[in-house]
Amino acid sequence: MNVTQQVINIEQSYGGAPKANPEYYSTNKTLDYAKGSNSLLNARSEIITSVPTTFAYKDSVGLFGAENVFIKVDLDIQSGKGFYQNVPSLLDNGYYSIYVNTADPDIDFYFDPAEMDFAREFFPENSFEPTTLNDNLDNIRHPVVSVSINNLKTGNKFVDAWFDVRLYTKDRIEHPYDTLYIDPKSYFYIGFHARNTRRLPYNVSMTVGDSYIAEQDLTSEQRRYLV
Repeated sequence: MNVTQQVINIEQSYGGAPKANPEYYSTNKTLDYAKGSNSLLNARSEIITSVPTTFAYKDSVGLFGAENVFIKVDLDIQSGKGFYQNVPSLLDNGYYSIYVNTADPDIDFYFDPAEMDFAREFFPENSFEPTTLNDNLDNIRHPVVSVSINNLKTGNKFVDAWFDVRLYTKDRIEHPYDTLYIDPKSYFYIGFHARNTRRLPYNVSMTVGDSYIAEQDLTSEQRRYLV
């Protein structure tokens, strides 16, 4: 039977004990303290409302603490924040260069950077209307958003060989790839797993929204990752 609560009650009755270290949750029978947590049913939640967004995860997992850590990622995508990037121009006229940020490696751009000054462009000039940028994504019908995880590793091959990170669908089914396409109002899970009987540090990044496109525009290759 599960005696975790009994162990916790005894500690509360007799005072604190040096058992709050997450590296020893398992041996101390206090997995209820596990941060994260160690099950898809009680995974802690991250909420994402704009794309693209990148998260960095650096921690450790494994005995004698929790051998698995899960995070639930709730998507409520409302706007795009990084499709345009402002960088200072070398020009002395106060303009800034605007570069289009695309994740599609098959698209090449041969255009010169656009020069814009939003404080000055109020009226048409040379038959051109003032530039406006819109981060509203509502004009894309039946959109899907990309999710990718990257195990950056620690640099120690004897440690990295035993650590595994996985994506899981909202049905708690393991996704076979490191990339998925998903509804921007849905959710998914990330699982961090120790495949050895020791404590393993990890270094993982997750990017949401490198691609935000209509489902009908997915290529046959991209459809492999659709959930």
